[in-house]
Amino acid sequence: MITLRTGRTIPVILLAFLALAMPACKNNSNPAGTKVKQPFSGNKYESNAAWFRGTGQGTSVKQNIARGKADIDAKNQVAAQVGTNMRAVTDQYLGQTENARAADVADKFQSLVREVMNTELADLRKIGEETYFNETTKEYTVYVAYEIKKNAMFRFMKKQARTDAKISEQELKVLDEILDQEIKRAEAAGE
Repeated sequence: MITLRTGRTIPVILLAFLALAMPACKNNSNPAGTKVKQPFSGNKYESNAAWFRGTGQGTSVKQNIARGKADIDAKNQVAAQVGTNMRAVTDQYLGQTENARAADVADKFQSLVREVMNTELADLRKIGEETYFNETTKEYTVYVAYEIKKNAMFRFMKKQARTDAKISEQELKVLDEILDQEIKRAEAAGE
């Protein structure tokens, strides 16, 4: 009888030991840490051929300050994309143009981009906002996402160019051509 009890007890003890030891043997941790899923991430919130998009995050013990930080972060992302895109268009235009005034037009175009971004981003739309409160740290974290339709931004730039007294008729014509090409490209992508 003693052997029979020991025969049943040993497998039970071994199973209990293995059950306790298995989680410790599991080495499933990533050296970079745990992946975090943030709001407003993924393709829907990334810029593409038809939209400039930006997301921002802000953290503070005051909710309005956290929201302000997130707004600034997202708007800076959008503005940087607009500027980068315009410089790429200007460089592309310079590569295709062989007239003597191309460099002057490119300078005007870039100054127009800076002027537009210093005044406002046209048709900026907030497409999402989420607020979280951490009870432990007593901090608010706000996530914000903005977007601008590219063709609306290019149309706004055309209007800004028309109101700029420093731009000659010839330069305005060239800027209109560049912006019209970009508007067509953005509209084709948006369909």
